[in-house]
Amino acid sequence: MATGTVKFFHDEKGYGYIAPDDGGRDIFFDSAQVQTPDHKIMEGQRVEYEATLGRKGPEAIKIKTVS
Repeated sequence: MATGTVKFFHDEKGYGYIAPDDGGRDIFFDSAQVQTPDHKIMEGQRVEYEATLGRKGPEAIKIKTVS
């Protein structure tokens, strides 16, 4: 799994971006892919995720927070 930091998250619209640790381009995510009970996450939080090709380009799925 890839790791990164939540760079931006818009709670009302339900999407955000992760800055990958490998230094690549920021990757989009939908809050439905956040695997927490309320599908919420905070900016600056460390995460691990799988990258896939979404409708509009790279997208993060199966997002989990890490300590």
